[in-house]
Amino acid sequence: MARTSLSGFPEWLPEGRIVEMHVLDELRRVFELHGFAGIETRAVETLAQLEAKGETSKEIYVLDRLQALKAAASGARAPKDKGMGLHFDLTVPFARYVVENANELDFPFKRYQIQKVWRGERPQEGRFREFTQADIDVIGNGELPFHFEVDLPLVMAEALNNLPIPPVRVLVNNRKVVQGVCESLGVTDVEAALRGLDKIDKIGPEGVAQELAESGIDGDQASVLLQMAQIRTADSVEVRERLGALGVSGELLEQGLRELTALLDTANKRMPGAVVADLKIARGLDYYTGSVYESEIEGHEDLGSICSGGRYDSLAKDGKRTYPGVGLSIGVSRLVSRMISAPLARASRKVPTAVASAPRRSRPSCARVVFRRTSHQARPSSVSRSSSPTSVASPSSGSRARMEPTRSRTFARVSRWMPTPPPGLCLRRTQPLRSRE
Repeated sequence: MARTSLSGFPEWLPEGRIVEMHVLDELRRVFELHGFAGIETRAVETLAQLEAKGETSKEIYVLDRLQALKAAASGARAPKDKGMGLHFDLTVPFARYVVENANELDFPFKRYQIQKVWRGERPQEGRFREFTQADIDVIGNGELPFHFEVDLPLVMAEALNNLPIPPVRVLVNNRKVVQGVCESLGVTDVEAALRGLDKIDKIGPEGVAQELAESGIDGDQASVLLQMAQIRTADSVEVRERLGALGVSGELLEQGLRELTALLDTANKRMPGAVVADLKIARGLDYYTGSVYESEIEGHEDLGSICSGGRYDSLAKDGKRTYPGVGLSIGVSRLVSRMISAPLARASRKVPTAVASAPRRSRPSCARVVFRRTSHQARPSSVSRSSSPTSVASPSSGSRARMEPTRSRTFARVSRWMPTPPPGLCLRRTQPLRSRE
């Protein structure tokens, strides 16, 4: 990572940017293979839109004009602008986008979106204030079949497991299961229980028990909730048996169990081992209503989840129609930061070109070769995916001179890349992949 004077706003060195571009290209390739269309939304949303979807106000960066701030500081009457802020995720902007463009979209609408987002968090390893996210969502008009809750985590598992990183597991739960258990126990503040369970990896079972007690959940109720949170398996039968042993039941719980076990059974047939039930997952955002997802990289569980999301039924609505959806989001900057620092992958070189030497008197001919290889006007028929990045460099000073011991030569940088896409990129794995190779 490049040095920067502003904490939480990462910048990559050239070789790090190559790693990031490979990740983005591979994600985009897999998303498009599964029929997702790419879109981009504005960086700014109204504060009313951003604050309407749960406890997120502490994360929002408010957007204002310098003139308005100066006017407020001097006591003058500030112009009345609509309150705006930078989006903290891509789901809320996407919901607004769907409502505003519903007449032009074909439902169910499958989209992917790769953009920067901003959150007012305390910077630490893997957590930034500005970072890139990659989202996929499927959204319906009035209804959305359950099978999309199975399809999306498998698409994400495929995309992530195609990257030069250790195996990635998608962890799943269902909000109806957690809510059903709470109802069976007589817990009235279900949202407090969900928020507490969502923090179990951060503050541990004892911290969660204390937080639940502060919300009015007694010790016996908290004990059952924490036992539920310990259930983790890819076997749908085991999920039912262990939940049944807790003595909980109810219609909502049964509905959630049917959906969760159906997801596990289908996923195990299509991609064995990629999806695991983890009943401590609750997802703190208020808009999730069904399946919820997180993920972990084998051997890097300390990093936390790099991909999360879930089913939402009422996030997008316009008063007449409701647009239910399901989506997952990858924290690309979080993932790339670990790939670089571990390191899990390394670029073969810092620039898109390799170095070949030639006599200095050959520079004009080298330049002609470069122009022919890179110019669409010179030889349009020769421009294709197999074209190699090429440039001519002078050995006069600096790092270019250190590439060759002989300073009296001109260098024609000519790339010879791996035959696999994307062109112009060669990543070298730095750790063995135990379960995939």
